[in-house]
Amino acid sequence: MNQQKLSAGRLLNSNGILDQAGYSTTMVRQYDRRDIKGQVFKIKEWDYYYISDGYRAVALTIADNSYMSMVSASYLDFSKPWFKTTSKMDFLTFGKLNLPSTLEKGDVNYRSKRVDMSFKNDGTTRHLTCRFDKFIDDKTLTVDIEITDQPAEYMVIATPFKENKRAFYYNSKINCMRAEGYVQLGNDEYPFNKDTALATLDWGRGIWTYKNTWYWSSLQGYNDEGKRIGFNLGYGFGDTSNATENMLFYDGKALKLDDVTFNIPKDDKGNDDFMSPWTLTSKSHDIYLQFTPIIDRADITDLGVLASKQHQVFGRFNGTITAEGVTVRFENKMGFAEKVFNKW
Repeated sequence: MNQQKLSAGRLLNSNGILDQAGYSTTMVRQYDRRDIKGQVFKIKEWDYYYISDGYRAVALTIADNSYMSMVSASYLDFSKPWFKTTSKMDFLTFGKLNLPSTLEKGDVNYRSKRVDMSFKNDGTTRHLTCRFDKFIDDKTLTVDIEITDQPAEYMVIATPFKENKRAFYYNSKINCMRAEGYVQLGNDEYPFNKDTALATLDWGRGIWTYKNTWYWSSLQGYNDEGKRIGFNLGYGFGDTSNATENMLFYDGKALKLDDVTFNIPKDDKGNDDFMSPWTLTSKSHDIYLQFTPIIDRADITDLGVLASKQHQVFGRFNGTITAEGVTVRFENKMGFAEKVFNKW
């Protein structure tokens, strides 16, 4: 594949159509919700943070999908294993959450009687806080984490959709940021230390087609030399003929990869067997990863017109990835791989 690198400029042209499709390692294209033409009901915007030290993890989401918004928190303990996800939805928000037009700076805030969630970003430090009452039974989930040391390079992709010329997805994944703070559930408090805990941001803005399936895998950690390593792998939606979102992260650099395939085993009935070992491979043989699942964070909703079948599977990765002449070995590193189907 000839991977097209994005140049600087506005994301959408005067007709509300993606001006250029491709990838970059910093946010060079400027997104502005006001540039979208005639499809306000379909605009989807979200910030998703995932923080883990390999033993426990917390994930926080604030999303405004126009006809509905969602704030969500997940807490995972890989040693038990155990997880809990609790979400709150509101309807017909149409951008009222005021998510920033860039990931470089800007705050996101949500407050209700039950939930108080905030992502503050002054351009240097990201400060995540959350109070979620009755997260499980009568226990409150409390999160207070500071994220620093953003790598100089990260994944950015602008993806069109062949079915709709005004549909697009502008997405960034920043892996391997340092995280420090704590998560508390009831009387159980767990600290995250910046020497061992890392954070990923999934920042998404766009207009999606109604029905789609995506695959996404992410990992962040340290190698034996203490360098930060990780990857972002994914496919399944949009026209990726100009670029994929696949990247290897090594010591602050984002190195481009081509294709990837998630090889999910099947059970006796031909259904995906998410809790059996997977492999992630590429035609170029630059990617070979063995994935051993620990937790399937499944979330199934079917309201007829609207539906979501999410399987975000957490587990250990072993194998190698080679990109731009750099080979990184992953040995028993915690990460996740997911398959998500949406009608939205």
